[in-house]
Amino acid sequence: MILWLWLCWGFSTSAGQPDSELMARYLEEKLMADDSIMEQVARRVPRQAKFLQRLETRPRMSEFTVKSTIISRYAFTTVSCTMVNSGSEAREGVFEMQIPAAAFISNFTMSIGNKTYYGEVTGKEKKHSSDDKARHKKPPSPTDGRENGYETFKASVFIPRKMQARFLLHYEELLQRRLGKYEYTVSIRPQQLVGRLRVEVNILENSGIVSLEVPPLRNSKHKGNGKVEGDVSPPPSTVVGHTKTLAKVTFNPSVVEQTRIARNGILGDFIIRYDVNRELSVGDIQILNGYFVHYFAPTDLPPLPKNVVFVLDSSASMVGTKLKQTKEALFTILQDLRPEDHFNIIGFSNRIKVWQQDRLVPVTPNNIRDAKKYIHNMSPTGGTNINGALQTGAKLLNDYIAQNDIDARSVSLIIFLTDGRPTVGETQSSKILSNVKDTIRDKFCLFTIGIGNDVDHKLLERMALENCGMTRHFQEDEDAASHLKGFYDEIGTPLLSDIRVDYPEDNVEQVTQNFFPNYFNGSEIIIAGKLINHTSDSLHVEVTASNSKKYILLKTDVAIDLPSRNDIRGVPGLEDGKGDKNYIERAWSYLTIKELLNSRLKSDDSQEKDYLMEKAKSMALTYNFVTPFTVLKMREAGLHSEPPQEEFISPSTDGIGEKLQSLQGHKAPPGLHRQQDKQRIKISRTSADGDPHFVIDFPSSKFSVCFNIDGEPGDILRLVSDHKESGVTVNGQLIGAPAPPNGHKKHRTYFSTITILSNKPERSYLEITPKRIILDDGERLLLSCDRSAVVRSSSLEVSISANSNITVTIRDTISFVILIHHYKKPAPYQRNHLGFYISNSKGLSSDSHGLLGQFLNHEVKLLQDSLNTTHQQVGQNQTEALKPNPTNTLKVKGRLVPVVWKQRRIYNGQQEVDCWFAKNNADKLIDGSYKDYLASHPFDTGTNFGMINSL
Repeated sequence: MILWLWLCWGFSTSAGQPDSELMARYLEEKLMADDSIMEQVARRVPRQAKFLQRLETRPRMSEFTVKSTIISRYAFTTVSCTMVNSGSEAREGVFEMQIPAAAFISNFTMSIGNKTYYGEVTGKEKKHSSDDKARHKKPPSPTDGRENGYETFKASVFIPRKMQARFLLHYEELLQRRLGKYEYTVSIRPQQLVGRLRVEVNILENSGIVSLEVPPLRNSKHKGNGKVEGDVSPPPSTVVGHTKTLAKVTFNPSVVEQTRIARNGILGDFIIRYDVNRELSVGDIQILNGYFVHYFAPTDLPPLPKNVVFVLDSSASMVGTKLKQTKEALFTILQDLRPEDHFNIIGFSNRIKVWQQDRLVPVTPNNIRDAKKYIHNMSPTGGTNINGALQTGAKLLNDYIAQNDIDARSVSLIIFLTDGRPTVGETQSSKILSNVKDTIRDKFCLFTIGIGNDVDHKLLERMALENCGMTRHFQEDEDAASHLKGFYDEIGTPLLSDIRVDYPEDNVEQVTQNFFPNYFNGSEIIIAGKLINHTSDSLHVEVTASNSKKYILLKTDVAIDLPSRNDIRGVPGLEDGKGDKNYIERAWSYLTIKELLNSRLKSDDSQEKDYLMEKAKSMALTYNFVTPFTVLKMREAGLHSEPPQEEFISPSTDGIGEKLQSLQGHKAPPGLHRQQDKQRIKISRTSADGDPHFVIDFPSSKFSVCFNIDGEPGDILRLVSDHKESGVTVNGQLIGAPAPPNGHKKHRTYFSTITILSNKPERSYLEITPKRIILDDGERLLLSCDRSAVVRSSSLEVSISANSNITVTIRDTISFVILIHHYKKPAPYQRNHLGFYISNSKGLSSDSHGLLGQFLNHEVKLLQDSLNTTHQQVGQNQTEALKPNPTNTLKVKGRLVPVVWKQRRIYNGQQEVDCWFAKNNADKLIDGSYKDYLASHPFDTGTNFGMINSL
């Protein structure tokens, strides 16, 4: 979009540019001596430069300043530019700024001499002829100025002699995450040396800022390429400072430094890349003044297998560099395919050539070698049959999915590349779109790539939108090979499929898109909406998705603070100076308008298109956004209005905890949902918890037995061992702590890690600590214990109740519950630890062993010893009468074990258990001694009880 604004003081422009190192040094010296030189920079020049200045016919830019604030990925940018006309007659000044195509302009103001003009966003009306159009003014009108993801804003004004003009442009954008980084870009193209040039970017991310980097300036030839080769140091004069959540980056080159970068003025992009802390959970949810935004970008997930068909244009127009670079990119992409992927290649011109007929082939060294040969031999010839190529590719992929036993959670996609418009076969865009949609039938996604200026951008964009894909466009003179590889990297690693994010219907409304076919590594899913239940104190969130062989359910409750706690009016005003702007509300409006524009682009119904247009226009007018359906009209302010002032967001460290709310910083009130989760858990008393205290419940005998194990820190105890039969083993590793004062123990020990191993029907393991869980069944998955989640595969289910417990179910017949013990202010002898409880042991065999496992299928008899010399067996209803007797005896596998009566607390101390206690590390109660139960490592599944069990 190029926006021309014409005002009344007219003169002509020229391309003359003074080129003088002396001028630069003079300006530098004056700047150091007097800041007011900015307003006179074009008049006060050295004598040697006056001749060059007389040749200069355009105003000189004395100031170019960009100030930006990024709050939770939403960026507010203000560009200020001052031009001085030191000539003896009126001259034309042109303010030109490249902005991201995804950004919305929200305001524009300019001051020429003593007159101020402000921009007013109005709805776009139908064009009509007018005979009274003023010669000195042309209304704003967009033209095609797009350059690879960027658009040009242009304002042309007449500046009276010996006067200056000042421009203020405001725009907003929601940063997109690609290849694991957010990228914020400022275009710096003054096309001359500037007396005062400054870029200041403030970043506030409550999740925590990581991987902040400022690469060298990027020129237009490399625009869009995220990779920087060679020098990777920041531009000269760049200063970077940041804390955990705040960052400030400034770029303030002097005139001399500008000449060293580019002799005739800087021509490049100033770039900042960063990421935020994240984990596998429901994501980062922020709530403010009745609106919420939800960022979901999990990490540490295994990639899903892919079924991919590459459809490549080999028509005559691809001759030369374009086809050569396409081949180079495909060679690299083929090497990046994973062994579990399947693929095929189609080359098309007026003829369509399929590399492997009627199938997709697995990734093997031989297939990769043969595919490279096929690509190498592709030659440019003929026309462009886009419809036929896509029909062939879609049918090939559909047939493969239908006729083969593919992985149910694999991701299928087509990557389509062309440099032209359809010239052979079906050439009507509407029919091509209809044919492609009918053939794909929502079974997979289509990703489109256009190279050069001859492609049908709208066709490629709509094909991708209608078939859950994305599109990219690259210029012919750019490094196409690098761009193609970069685009493939964005979509080459799918991590989740069929992602759905749900919120209670009675709590939210006007939620943006909440179902996504795929989530790719390095990207991010963003949802926003409005809260309607103002009495609720929390927002429930559930995320469901598929990952390879596992089904994942993540859930949490996010506290909704009082509005005053999230008020950000203490932050300086936004673009129009109003301090009550809500950055989350604006992010919601931004996403909603983008979705309305995309929906209109995909629609074929004229009434629906009109409805979507009016809805998008209404919202754009409400939030003062310039969109395809709104325009920016300039109006003159009052005669004595003040010149425009810079207004920008400047986050402060004061009160951040009260102003911003995120999932990391605010959780649901303690005890609200956590207590409900605990009440739903049904577990037996058989457990190992605390220091560690073991309890074995014998329901048929109506009593429990307990004992302690005084192990050493670092010991790994085998709790359950049934590797040969059910395939299940449970090991617990001890961590040490000092003994309490006046205690009889030399130290305390707790379980710091519980490892659960299963080798049936296939090998998998869980490693659980108080902070995180690692699930590995051939594909590694990392889960956080402070986020509720459910992960389910064919034979295993892991359910996490945040900061409370983890339930592990194996083949629906074996269940373990691990309690999480956290201390807010631990004493020196306390450690965060785990408790292990057996909930369901039906699937364990009669031969299971371990400190707990050996008792699951064996009965223990209680005998009365000292009062009855005949060793009378105690009946089941006589247990209560034996409590005072200090010398009762258990009969275990023929062994007599003296026991005493005790009480134990289990379930985080919520329940007391009466039990018969066996002393001396359960001597005679357990087979062998406790040292026989020490495992050599957490994944040890061996057993040492063959001889003992035979006794």
